[in-house]
Amino acid sequence: MSMGDEPLYPIAVLIDELKNEDIQLRLNSIRRLPTIARALGEERTRKELIPFLSENNDDVDEVLLAMAEELGAFIPYIGGIEHANVLLPPLETLCTVEETCVREKAVESLCKIGSQMKETDLAESFVPLVKRLAAGEWFTARVSACGLFHIPYPSAPENSKAELRSVYSQLCQDDMPMVRRSAATNLGKFAATMEPAHLKTDIMQIFEDLTQDDQDSVRLLAVEGCAALGKLLEPQDCVKHILPVIVNFSQDKSWRVRYMVANQLYELCEAVGPEPTKSELVPAYVRLLRDNEAEVRIAAAGKVTKFSLILNAELAIQHILPCVKELSSDSSQHVRSALASVIMGMAPVLGKEATTEQLLPIFLSLLKDEFPDVRLSIISKLDQVNQVIGIDLLSQSLLPAIVELAEDRHWRVRLAIIEYIPLLASQLGVGFFDDKLGALCMKWLQDKVYSIRDAAATNLKRLAEEFGPDWALQHIVPQVLDMIKNPHYLHRMTVLRAISLLAPVMGSEITCSKLLPVVVEVSKDRVPNIKFNVAKALQSMTPIVDHTVVESTIRPCLIELSEDPDADVRFFANQAIQAIDNKTTSS
Repeated sequence: MSMGDEPLYPIAVLIDELKNEDIQLRLNSIRRLPTIARALGEERTRKELIPFLSENNDDVDEVLLAMAEELGAFIPYIGGIEHANVLLPPLETLCTVEETCVREKAVESLCKIGSQMKETDLAESFVPLVKRLAAGEWFTARVSACGLFHIPYPSAPENSKAELRSVYSQLCQDDMPMVRRSAATNLGKFAATMEPAHLKTDIMQIFEDLTQDDQDSVRLLAVEGCAALGKLLEPQDCVKHILPVIVNFSQDKSWRVRYMVANQLYELCEAVGPEPTKSELVPAYVRLLRDNEAEVRIAAAGKVTKFSLILNAELAIQHILPCVKELSSDSSQHVRSALASVIMGMAPVLGKEATTEQLLPIFLSLLKDEFPDVRLSIISKLDQVNQVIGIDLLSQSLLPAIVELAEDRHWRVRLAIIEYIPLLASQLGVGFFDDKLGALCMKWLQDKVYSIRDAAATNLKRLAEEFGPDWALQHIVPQVLDMIKNPHYLHRMTVLRAISLLAPVMGSEITCSKLLPVVVEVSKDRVPNIKFNVAKALQSMTPIVDHTVVESTIRPCLIELSEDPDADVRFFANQAIQAIDNKTTSS
């Protein structure tokens, strides 16, 4: 091939591969568009490549999706932003295809390109594109159009702005629910670009139409618009236009709409101000907490703390707390779990007295719930209560429940308790911990579930860090070392793991005098798994002890293990010896 023919080659390959029956080849070709564009140069890319892509009507969604994504970042390859309008035709075509993800990616790419275009180009090219899509015969084009209005509107001439508002209003009344849904979804974006005067008139009229739509899928998207519009309007306008809609939605016949309200309600409290919140939104929220549908109660229960934070303690105790008590014994475990995951956050809002008298009994009942998810949700947030009620009350009320959960039949509950123990220990203090929880920590080392045993070993290390090496030498090390004689090899492995984790905390002296001799003795165990874990433990101890101890005690033991009949034992022993040699060489 001559030098003059070379620029033709990439486009020829592209055309061939785009027409290939193999989908992967077509996809690879699309992914290579930037490379091909660079080879062609900016002018030929504009005049040959982009028109070719506009005419390419591939029927495979993966290829179209890749094309929509690539074209969004194509401005550098066509000669810069002044030629951006060249990219609009292929993306316009992709906005009309049937597959939703392709359309969404095409809209995203158009928004990316449009946000960089000059004002004159937006008026000449982008606005007509939006109008064409909005007037499309097939609903897919109209759905895509809804996501584009906010790009050209701010810089459009006054007459175009009026036309765009009118067209959007028509889309909100479209015969197809999918188009109205898209219009409801994108209303907040469009409203954010609009002048305050038109926001109160045009947009609020559109919004009102959407809130009265006969399709619940449209109304529930209008709920999202409530929060978005609420942030754009002045508080008095928000009270006038948005508040009545939300109150009506909280009693909507469709549970999906009420569910959306339950999720969004706390955001509106800030927009409308304290008085309307107290008089209108609190009663609406209480209704949602007592809704007939479990899904609505789940959504409302999950927002109980966020809602309480907006109110003062008096209102929360008067209106929200009675509902919380009812929800704590709800027939649905998912409602109780949603409540349990957030209820702890109410303690700082209510204060010590109300927490002790009214919240604490609810915590305790949820801690004893028959479903593990509910118990787990409460355990994970216990520290929030301690900050409010203090350690004495915590120990009297919650500790018996925690001890009970430490032996729960569900291992995930036991695991959650173990992970909470170091925090509890730091709050209880060393004396109280030794009396009540010390024995539990040792018992977990012999649990039937590996994850519990492993977490128990890590827990001992964290306790040693919390209370210091002297305490650990007295209360942890002797009991751990005694367990090395356990007849079950899995438990002996756990002890080795615990020793490896404790050694860095205990320091060189205690490691050499107490821990290392036990590990060397276990190297003669008959189980290969134990022996290669000994090799790992010895390797982890080498940075802690003196070089003389490494050479006199650790190396001879590893050399013996490196001659073991078992291949795994030899491998880990040799790996440890290599690590020691590398350290010696580097020092």
